[in-house]
Formats: sequence, structure tokens, C-alpha cells
Amino acid sequence: MEPSDAARPGPGRAFRGLSPRLLLLPLLPVLLGRGLRAGAAASSGAAAEDSSAMEELATEKEAEESHRQDSVSLLTFILLLTLTILTIWLFKHRRVRFLHETGLAMIYGLIVGVILRYGTPATSGHDKSLSCTQEDRAFSTLLVNVSGKFFEYTLKGEISPGKINNVEQNDMLRKVTFDPEVFFNILLPPIIFHAGYSLKKRHFFRNLGSILAYAFLGTAVSCFIIGNLMYGVVKLMKIVGQLSDKFYYTDCLFFGAIISATDPVTVLAIFNELHADVDLYALLFGESVLNDAVAIVLSSSIVAYQPAGLNTHAFDAAAFFKSVGIFLGIFSGSFTMGAVTGVVTALVTKFTKLHCFPLLETALFFLMSWSTFLLAEACGFTGVVAVLFCGITQAHYTYNNLSVESRSRSKQLFEVLHFLAENFIFSYMGLALFTFQKHVFSPIFIIGAFVAIFLGRAAHIYPLSFFLNLGRRHKIGWNFQHMMMFSGLRGAMAFALAIRDTASYARQMMFTTTLLIVFFTVWVIGGGTTPMLSWLNIRVGVDPDQDPPPNNDSFQVLQGDGMDSVGGSRTKQESAWIFRLWYIFDHNYLKPILTHSGPPLTTTLPAWCGLLARCLTSPQVYDNQEPLREDDSDFILTEGDLTLTYGDSTVTANGSSSSYTASTSLECGRRTKSSSEEVLERDLGMGDQKVSSRGTPLVFPLQENA
Repeated sequence: MEPSDAARPGPGRAFRGLSPRLLLLPLLPVLLGRGLRAGAAASSGAAAEDSSAMEELATEKEAEESHRQDSVSLLTFILLLTLTILTIWLFKHRRVRFLHETGLAMIYGLIVGVILRYGTPATSGHDKSLSCTQEDRAFSTLLVNVSGKFFEYTLKGEISPGKINNVEQNDMLRKVTFDPEVFFNILLPPIIFHAGYSLKKRHFFRNLGSILAYAFLGTAVSCFIIGNLMYGVVKLMKIVGQLSDKFYYTDCLFFGAIISATDPVTVLAIFNELHADVDLYALLFGESVLNDAVAIVLSSSIVAYQPAGLNTHAFDAAAFFKSVGIFLGIFSGSFTMGAVTGVVTALVTKFTKLHCFPLLETALFFLMSWSTFLLAEACGFTGVVAVLFCGITQAHYTYNNLSVESRSRSKQLFEVLHFLAENFIFSYMGLALFTFQKHVFSPIFIIGAFVAIFLGRAAHIYPLSFFLNLGRRHKIGWNFQHMMMFSGLRGAMAFALAIRDTASYARQMMFTTTLLIVFFTVWVIGGGTTPMLSWLNIRVGVDPDQDPPPNNDSFQVLQGDGMDSVGGSRTKQESAWIFRLWYIFDHNYLKPILTHSGPPLTTTLPAWCGLLARCLTSPQVYDNQEPLREDDSDFILTEGDLTLTYGDSTVTANGSSSSYTASTSLECGRRTKSSSEEVLERDLGMGDQKVSSRGTPLVFPLQENA
């Protein structure tokens, strides 16, 4: 008989009689091993969570510390500007002129830079160099895997092997070192736009021929003279063993281009306070405004110089002419873009009723003006040139269309922005002398740069003045030439161009030298402006809105072909025909199209354009709803100096109309010598009328009507 299941021995039945504790003994090692592994896993998971939490906490603390340092750095500059403004008030109250506000800003920047450099403790070093010998180039962005977590790093620049252990560990100094693009995209546009928008057009265009000669030809001459002299200095440094890295001829030309950008802000401010001679002011101001644009385009053309072959720094005729073409293309394209933006803004403000909402009108004007700079830079042109000519166009056309509130707001807005941006840059210059981490001081290069700048400025002013005087009856006197030579200060534009690229050894040396040159010219030359005016017997206390009497000797030094030696009248042949044609075209067509002023287009355009003329002519011209007049005179005449007769009404240049009784009989349907050209000749004294006028051979100003 087969045994039952209960009696049959089985796997679990053989130890039925044993104690349960004895049964667990063989399983203890297994259970203990599993428990230990589970406990270790649990503890390691908790440790990982704690580590992750600690890392997140440390990251949050670093972010808070970085935010605090950012706030402190911005607060530092705001306090610098505040202190500068208070000191400016004190200087103006005490009538102190030996130091300008920009010089004050630089001094305060130097003081703060010393405090930050030597008075703040360095943070603990946490930088570690990682070797990437397999890569043959630097990456702008780098992803680093740290224990399974990826971190992004951005390229800040190259560090020479000799300075690898001296990398600045002070986070505060790093914070106050701004990205160079901040200067170009944020600080420069309001400075340059304000220069064009506040331009005194009557005095500027009266001396336009000389201004263009000094700005274009003079800047090019100065660039090449300084560049060649500095190339000799570099060769000397190489001979005496003071040159530790490469420095090419194109680098010297680049330095000549950026240092040729004059910024006589100190001199012009003193001229404005003392009411110095308006034509001398116009010459200096016009040259500084335009040569900034020329210098930046010239520097871009030099950078674009790429000869064919292995030696990329040798002379190549094809590459040279290509650079010249780039210069002309960039300048003309930037000029066109700025003018077109100004024209578009004028049309928008004319054909909309934004003047009913001054806040919106001012905001649109501001955005359109600023976007000109960014648009030009995005298209590969130069924003400085574009925003400059945009400002001139806005002042000539758009300003007429703005409401009274918007006119006041726009002028005050850009004036404040210009003041703050300029003083911010000069404060940063003082700060950068101690906080910038890539200075290269070379005494030979610095001394050579001062000598080269002096010789370049002399070759810029005196020969050009000699050739300009060949075509002028009343010459540019030696006192004016000496003052222009003396006023060749360097400032914000030279600094911004130098700091934009400090990657190489040559560019770092240029930046350091440029910084010292700006310091010297602002402090020494700016402080000596008032004594120099007195020593050169230059007239001060002049009303800029009125012409002085023609018998003033100190003024007549700068007169152009305005009067002959016996006080005769100007003839038609003596006038600048190109500006005569431009003025007639601008007054008859552009002003009526773009503004609410000027004669009706129905009287200036052909009869077959009647529909278009009626659409483009503003109703204010007919109804005199909003008579307009610019605060500053136009290119040649004042707005009230030109009157055009249509039937029984006289329409002035500002759009106003009044009853008119003709002094000569007019035949029905026939126009006599009341056209704009004939009236222009009459007002200019082209006929029998004797008119005392002054200026260069390019323009023909009139005495303003009361």
C-alpha cells in the first residue's frame, strides 16, 4: 500500500519535527545580505537627495550674490553720476571753467576704480583650467558634463600663458566691466542722435564746405600719418625688445583711424557758455560730428582689408581698392538708411493725427530714431552714420510735424539721455583704468602716440586751411587755425572703438594708450580752453542767433566770399549754385511733401500732377490752421525770409498766408518774377539790393527778419 501524502517525505516535511528557529538559521546570511543592500540603497538615495538639495541651495545663494553685485555695480555708476551732477552745479555756481564735467566724471571714476581694485577683498579662487588639446580652436559656448549634469560656459576671451595664474578673482571687478556692445547699442545712439538733432543748421551749412573738407579729407590724412608714424614706433619697439607679440601695419592704421575721432565736448561746452564765435563753434562741432562717422567707417574698412595670398598683412592693390569701395558703400548706405528713416517718420507724423496724443507721438519718435542705429548695424552698415543723418533729417522735417508738447519732450529727452550717456562713458573710462584686466602699458608706444597725434592734427588743420583759403576772400585766420589745432580732444568715440575689440595683444595696447590720451586731452587741453581763447583774441559774448556787424575784425577772419574789399554785394556767380538748387528743390517739393510747411504743391508741381499735389499738400498750408516755424533757421534762409505769391495771397515758407497787394500789375493767368528762384535772388541781394552777408563760398545767409 502506497503511503499517504502525510507520511510521504517531501521537501518541507523532512524537518517537521525541528524547531522553527532552527529552520531560519540557514536563511540568515541571505536575509542579512538583502537587508544590508536595501539599507545601503536607502541611505545612498537619501545622501543623493541631500547632495542635490545642497547644490540647489548653493546655486540659489550664488544667484542672489550675483544679483546683489549687479545692483551694487549699477548703484556705483548712479552714485558717480549723482556726484558729478552736484559738482557740476557747484562749478557752475562758482563759475569754475578749468575742469569740465567730463573731466570730473573721469576723476570720480578713477577714485572708485582704486577703491574697487585695492579696497575690496578678492573672492576665493574657484577657477580650474581644463586641457582640451584635441581641439584646434576656441568655442564660443561650451557644455561641460560634471557628474552627469551639464553646465554651459561662454567664451570671455583669450588669456596669455604668462597671466594664467593671475586671472582676476574679484567678482566685483568683473561685474563693473561692461560688454563693449553696451556702449555701441545703448550709450552711443543718444549721443550721436542728439548731435544731429540739435545741430544749428544755419551755421553748419554756412560752413559746410570747410566742415566736409576737415571731416573727410582731414580725417583720412590724420589716419594715415598717425598709422605710418606708429608703424615706425612699433619697429623701434621690436628693435629694443619691447614688443612681446605681433603688431602689424594694418593694426597701426586701425589705431590711426580710431584715434582720429575727435570729441571736443569740453571745448564746445566752454564755447557755448562763453558764447564764442558761432562759425568757429560750427567748424569744430561739424568736424567732430562728421569725423566720428568717418573714423568708424574707416576703421571698418581697414579691418575688412584682406589681401590675397599667404601674407594677409602685405599691401595688395586689389584689396586696397576693395577697402575703399567698402568705405564708400558703408557710408553711403548708412547715410541713405538714416535719411530714409527720418523721411518715413516725417510722413507718419504728417499723415496721422498722432499730434492729438503727444505721449504716443514722442514714444514713436523715440523708437523710430533709436531703431535707425540698430537697423543699420543689423544690415551690415554703420549705425553711427545712420543715426547722425537720421537726427539731421528729423530736425529738418519731422520736427515741423510734432505737436508743441512733443517738440519740447523730444528735445529734452535726447538732451538728458545724451548728458547721462556721455558722463557714464567718461566715468567708466576712469573706472576702467584700474578695473580692466587686459592693460598693456608700453611707454614707447604711448609717447610715440602723443607725438603722432600732434603731427597728424597739424597736418590735418594747417594744410587744409591753406587750400581752403585759396578760394576764400576772407581767409581762415591763424587764430582760428590754432584754436582748431588745440581743440583736437579725444573722447567717447575713440574709447568705444578701442574697447570694442581687445582680444589681441595689439588691440590691448591700443586700448590702454587711447585711455591715457583721452585723460590727457580732457584734463589738460580742456582746462586750457579759456586761456587759449583769450590768448588768441577770439571773440566771445556773441548772440548765436544774430549776425555780427561786418566791420568786426575778429569775426571777419572767418568770413567767406560774402563781401568784397569795399563792401560790395554778392553776385550770382559768387554763390554756391549746388546749394542754391538744393534749397529751391527742398523748399518747393520736399518741405510740402514731408511737413505742414512750404508752398502748396498745386503751385509747384505740373498741372497733370494736380491730384497727387492735392493729396500730399497739408490743409494747414491753405487754411493756416497751424503755422509752423523752426526754432533754428533752415539751410540758407530763415523760414520767414522767403515768400511766394499765389494770386492775391502771399504764402510764406512756414505755411502762413495773408492778404497781398501786388506792387506790380499781374496779367491774368501769367506768373511773373514771383517764383521761388526770383524771390530767392531778391532776398539774397542778387539784384540791385546791397546785402551784408557772411559765410563760406558754399552758402549765402541773410539777416533774419524780426
